[in-house]
Formats: sequence, C-alpha cells, structure tokens
Amino acid sequence: MTARKVLTVGLELASTDAQYASFRSKMSLLDWDVVLFKPDIAEFTSYGDFYQGKPSLSDSMSFQLKECCEHWRREIKQAVETGKTIVVFLSPVLEVYIDTGQRTYSGTGRNQKTTRHVTLYNNYQSIPATLSPVSTTGSSMKLAARRSENIAAFWSEFETVSRYQVLLTDANVPACLVTRTGDKPVGALYRSKSSSGSLVLLPDIDFHPNNFTKEKGGKQTWTPEANQFAARMVGAIVALDKALRSATEITPEPVWASSAEYSLGTESSLRLQLLEAEQNIEVAQKRKESIAEELLTAGALRALLFEKGKPLENAIIEALRILGFTAAQFKDGTSEFDVVFESEEGRLIGEAEGKDAKAVNIDKLRQLSMNIHEDLQRDEVTMPAKPVLFGNAFRLQALDQRTDPFTEKCHSAATTSSTALVFTPDLFVPVQYLTGQIGESYARSCRVALLSAIGRVAFPPPPVIPTSHEDTQAEVEK
Repeated sequence: MTARKVLTVGLELASTDAQYASFRSKMSLLDWDVVLFKPDIAEFTSYGDFYQGKPSLSDSMSFQLKECCEHWRREIKQAVETGKTIVVFLSPVLEVYIDTGQRTYSGTGRNQKTTRHVTLYNNYQSIPATLSPVSTTGSSMKLAARRSENIAAFWSEFETVSRYQVLLTDANVPACLVTRTGDKPVGALYRSKSSSGSLVLLPDIDFHPNNFTKEKGGKQTWTPEANQFAARMVGAIVALDKALRSATEITPEPVWASSAEYSLGTESSLRLQLLEAEQNIEVAQKRKESIAEELLTAGALRALLFEKGKPLENAIIEALRILGFTAAQFKDGTSEFDVVFESEEGRLIGEAEGKDAKAVNIDKLRQLSMNIHEDLQRDEVTMPAKPVLFGNAFRLQALDQRTDPFTEKCHSAATTSSTALVFTPDLFVPVQYLTGQIGESYARSCRVALLSAIGRVAFPPPPVIPTSHEDTQAEVEK
C-alpha cells in the first residue's frame, strides 16, 4: 500500500491504492496527496437536443454541468496552493451549448415568440489555467527543453500509450511536452508560488481499453492486464509527486515575517482588493445557495415520478393542494391515514404505495377499506369518503419502460369497492401544467375525474398552449 493518498476523478484504476470519484462528485481534494483528473463531461451530452451541430443542454443540465466544472476548478486551484500534486490527462475538447438563463420575447398575444439564449461551454472550464486548447490528435511527442526533467521518468514509462488530443495554444503555457514537429505544447507544468504543489497537464491515455475488463458471473471485473497497468501508473505517479516536491521545497512563511513591519509597497493595496473580492464572492455564494434551495423546493413534486414512503406521501399532498383540494395527513389516538383531502366536489381518503420493481397489489386496498370504515365511525363524519389508492409502481424505471402499475386483482377489487387508482406519474402531468399556468377550470375537471373514477384515473389532458408561442434558442455573444 502506497504511503501517499491517491484519488482519481473521471478515470478509474484497478488498484486498491487509488480511490475513484465521478466527475459529478462534490468531493474535496484537500484530503488527498495526489489526484489524477480527467475533464470528461460526455455523460452530460446524452441529454438534450442539438444546436448548430453541438449538444444543447436544458437549463437544469446546464446548471449541473457548470456547477461540476466550477467545483473542480476551485478544488484543483486550492489543492495546488496547499501543496498537492494534481495530474490532469487532457481529454478531447467537448463543446456544448448551455442555457444562460436569459430570455427575450417578440410579438404579442398568440403570436408571441420566446427566444432562449445559449452560449458555448467546454470541459476545459474545469481546469484553473488559461490553455486555449485546440482539438487535434497525434502521438509523436517529446520532452520540452525546459520544465521536463521531473516528468522524464513518468514519460519514459507511458509515452507509448499516450496520445495528445489538444494543442495548448496560449502564449503563456509553461510547456513540458511538445510535438516532435513544430514544438507545439501538448503538456504543461504549473508550480505553486506559495507551496510545493504542482499542476501537471499530460497527454491523454486510454484507461479503459477492451482488454482491461471481462465478464464474470454476470458482472464486469478487472483483468490481470488492468491490475498490472494500475500498479505501474500508481507507482509512476507517486514517484512523479516525490520528484516534484523535492525540486520545489518551499519554507512556509513564519507568522512574524508577515507582520506590517515587513510589508512591501503593493501588498496593502492588493490585500484590500482581495478582501473586496472575497466579500463579493461571499454575497454571490449566499445568493447562489438561496436560489439553489428554491430550485430544490420547486422540483420536489418530481417525487411523484420515483419516490416511495413519506417523500411520496408529501409530494401527493402538495399535488392535491395544487389541484384545489384541502389536503393533509390524519392522525389521532386510534387512526392514521396517509392523506385526507376534500373540496366542494367531495371528500376522499387516500393511501400511498411505492414499489421498486413490481406492480401495486391489493394489500393497500385492504388497509384503505379499513381506513374508510374507521373514518366513518368518527362522530363528525356522516358519509363514507371516496377511497383512493395512489401507486408508484416500478418507480426506478423510466416511465416508457413501466408496465401496468396495478395488478389484475387490484383492478378487480377497485371496481368492487368503487376505489380510484392513481398512478402518481399520471398525477404529475396536470400538476406540472398547473404550476406554470392559472387554470381553475382545468383543476376542477381533474378533481371531478378523481371523485368519479372507479379504477385507474384518467386525468384530462392539459390545455394545449398555442404553437405560435414556440421557443427558439440563440447563441449569445462570447
């Protein structure tokens, strides 16, 4: 086991000496000595549409991508400043269009047109260095005349499996690897000015060739070749880290040396600027956290699509309130109901059930029948409530892959007992419409559908928004 703590982000090694974190992870890098990082955002491009030949992400996915890239940019910079070694393998530039949050409107009434503004974004936004990467590929490289002595041993070990995917065209890139022809930078070495930390940028390596995994017992496992490669990689990276540290040993400034007595001319002004910048960041961070909390609350109703237990029950109650019901859980000394809800059209009692990988069966119908009788025994209740079973079957599958959410017995029993069966993703559709529109008449038609249904409820489809209001998207100036 290596004495250095090694983390890999966006790439995985077949070694217990290195821990893996996904690109979406919010992990801090301060707990690690050496980090191998790959700015691969391919998983984000499987969502959304295309614009001008490039992936165009939704507003939600745009936010997630920016949040991930900003997290790693901040973490890498901070880790290098505190003495860590960060090794970045330069994967291909992947450009996407992200939503800026800006909208412009043209026309009026039924002819109004909404334009969604987007801008280009790429995976290199996650690296805290100005690189100006240009996409190209090749494998003929050499050590640069300067800054390459400490990576020479690593390069000797892995040159044959390395391939550059970008040229680093910024004039200030401290190149450590260049193309054999033209001396174009394909690798770089940034050293911290205040610690022994380093940011090493290296050409890409395929960490998952076909011969690194095999299927065993229905699962993918590492092959001996993968284990051998990982051992070589971890050993070489630890040796690289040692070489970089020995070449850049910096004595931390003593407290006494930072006193005002030894302050240099420009430091006071820069400290004030830094303080102002930190205050601006603090204000912006608080605003970001507030908006993120509002966004989380605004999206809570998606629990109707995939949740179970209390989260599902809470989402159902909120959805019923949006439909115009007065809704709440009920609990007294002897009875407990998932939800009791009513409106001018009638009074109902509901039970909720989420199933991971099967249909909702009659068990909950028995419980619901008992609840109706218990409720009727209360002095203030004069009429039996309408029974409603809310079911979220096969909850972890995509909606288009789910079969009938209720069993045949459940359907039969519901017909006999005049019970309404609500597939909670069906409930999500009218709620999704009503959270963005004023539609009292539509909400009322949904309430009536619930009260009159026997068996699975078919909610009326939301009113169609005129197609002349179609959204378009436009690139903003970069």
